[in-house]
Amino acid sequence: KCAKANKRFQAMGSAKNHLVAMPDAKMDEMIRNMISSCYGCAGQRCMASSAIVAVGDDMYKKVCEKFVKGSKEVIVANPLDPKLADEQMVMGPVISAKSKKFILEMIEKGIKEGATLALDGRDLVIPGCEKGHFVGPTVFTDVKPGMDIHNTEIFGPVVVILKADTIDEAINIINEHQYGNGASIYTQNGYWARKFKLETECGMIGINVGIPAPVSYLPFGGMKKSQYSDIKAQGKAVINFFTEDKIITERYWPE
Repeated sequence: KCAKANKRFQAMGSAKNHLVAMPDAKMDEMIRNMISSCYGCAGQRCMASSAIVAVGDDMYKKVCEKFVKGSKEVIVANPLDPKLADEQMVMGPVISAKSKKFILEMIEKGIKEGATLALDGRDLVIPGCEKGHFVGPTVFTDVKPGMDIHNTEIFGPVVVILKADTIDEAINIINEHQYGNGASIYTQNGYWARKFKLETECGMIGINVGIPAPVSYLPFGGMKKSQYSDIKAQGKAVINFFTEDKIITERYWPE
């Protein structure tokens, strides 16, 4: 419709932002960072991470255990409650009844697909907010690429954890996904970080950063089905988006 009307357009798509946990990652810092990335704004922001890929059997077991434990510590409540002003991690409701319904449907679908519901955030009642659209942190383990809960942007506090044997397999899981908005890797190894930066097909990459959103003077946008236009948000591109070029060519004859 925009092209037919000769209009410029920006078209951002959906996302399924992945976090890759390498065996050498700083565990405590990583888990704390992951919790903030996945549950900030109840997972309802375009840069929220919702898929974790742990590399190696040992790392997978540790991440599942510690991430579930950290998820249980998230306080789900009315974030406007002054009693919670000093709390580090308070998660409020999702945006609407429609959103909550879809999230609950996706949780049911994950169970039917054979994933393990390691933490169930359904049937949550917050005193004083009984009619609120609350969903608690929810974690699936034993998730395989291709499951709907991995393919779909659930847009809520639902996290899936997958296992990869190598960094190449982890990168391949991300690259084969339909969305390519953002992805991060947790590692102290410069080679792994460089490999991830160069080979991962996403518009925004983070190294030990849970939300790889760039500062405002750099382009913001993804790849694949996360970006349908060639004009990204922020940076010089967005200035050009709102600018109509006008070129003047002139000269003057001598008297």
